[in-house]
Amino acid sequence: MKKTVVIDVVGLSANLIGKYTPFLKRYIENKNLAAIAPMLPAVTTSVQSTYLTGKQPTEHGVVGNGWYDDMDVEIKFWKQSNKLVLAEKIWDKAKKEDPNFTCANLFWWYNMYSDVDYSVTPRPNYLADGRKLPDCYAQPAELRDILQEKLGQFPLFQFWGPGANIQSSRWIAEASMITEELYDPTLSLIYLPHLDYCLQKFGNDWPNISKELGEIDALIRDLVAFYEKKGANIIILSEYGILPVDSPIHINRIFRQAGLLQIRVERGLELLDAGASQAFAVADHQVAHVYINDKSVLPQVKEILDKIPGIEMVLDKEGKKTYGIDHSRAGDFVLVADQKSWFTYYFWLDDDKAPDYARCVDIHKKPGYDPVEMFMSSKFRALYKLLRKKAGFRYVMDVIPLNANLVKGSHGSVNTPSEFHPVLITETDLNNSSIKATEVYGLIWKSLHSEKN
Repeated sequence: MKKTVVIDVVGLSANLIGKYTPFLKRYIENKNLAAIAPMLPAVTTSVQSTYLTGKQPTEHGVVGNGWYDDMDVEIKFWKQSNKLVLAEKIWDKAKKEDPNFTCANLFWWYNMYSDVDYSVTPRPNYLADGRKLPDCYAQPAELRDILQEKLGQFPLFQFWGPGANIQSSRWIAEASMITEELYDPTLSLIYLPHLDYCLQKFGNDWPNISKELGEIDALIRDLVAFYEKKGANIIILSEYGILPVDSPIHINRIFRQAGLLQIRVERGLELLDAGASQAFAVADHQVAHVYINDKSVLPQVKEILDKIPGIEMVLDKEGKKTYGIDHSRAGDFVLVADQKSWFTYYFWLDDDKAPDYARCVDIHKKPGYDPVEMFMSSKFRALYKLLRKKAGFRYVMDVIPLNANLVKGSHGSVNTPSEFHPVLITETDLNNSSIKATEVYGLIWKSLHSEKN
């Protein structure tokens, strides 16, 4: 099979390629460029799972970055086991055809315990005293030590949170090149998250994103040059484009005010009790899954949803089938926001009673996605907390504001203007200027079976 590398530039859309991305602007002149029609939901784990299986969420089961597990009675976000993807992956098919095929997965999601040959993914150390230390997980295990010896500790706090910057994407790019030199994999999957941060923080505020665009453009240039020397077919793609937004929808607060949400109070702070609620929502960017424990309130919930400003689609059973998200993990209703809106997970009515994790970067405890984690309420408070950490004291890094209006960019909807569609850039001939997300799988497969033009 032909060596192929797929570089996932998160958030890249056609409207971003131009003045501030001189390499990409030149690169696409001699390549084939297609827009990828947004799928539902247009969020990281769902899109990646579709690209790697050729299936919709109805079949592979990844209905979002998180969902409600009705067996554990818990809302779970950002889990990492590849066993959660319930369809055959491209590397499984390739290994059946060619026993010499190998695959390296550098930070695409659901990376752990898959059948790829080489993998690296974020995996912090959670210490007994409550501290979280940056680290990563790798297979083979010694790859983790090799990479961190050469590159330093994986920069977890630059990968997500208020400190997110180009450093994490640069570490991943350099780790990819080291992995290439060590193992020479047939297929390499590389994840560059950098644009995700600035676009969700600033939207299309060019003065604030031009530097970030230049940084990722230079990093892509270096990766392309490296893999061209290796004779690889190169595919550059993205999972979604990011729309400018200005209207957060506090869906769980609306359910609470309707008497459908159950709250527990612990230490004077409020927690969402999903299992005891008649209905609740799992917010995920511009998509929300509404789970209904008490089916008798289903008509009431539907009536409420139909009246909420900013909700563009309320998908029932038939609607979920139409959009390829009819799976047991999905909500009884799947909501899609309009172009200017997105869903928060917020359920408290008084900020003084917000749970302790609300003011922290805590992607696993929060019952929904929280882009406000990219903002900092006080640099002085953060400095004080870091000093306590260095002094060996226990601390809580409670520096995240509770102001959803700070967020200026979001994604997840299928109903987006064409200039915000994700893109695919390849040397392989394309039949159309627009393709479906499910067709990306076939293009990767075609690249593995082709020679460079």
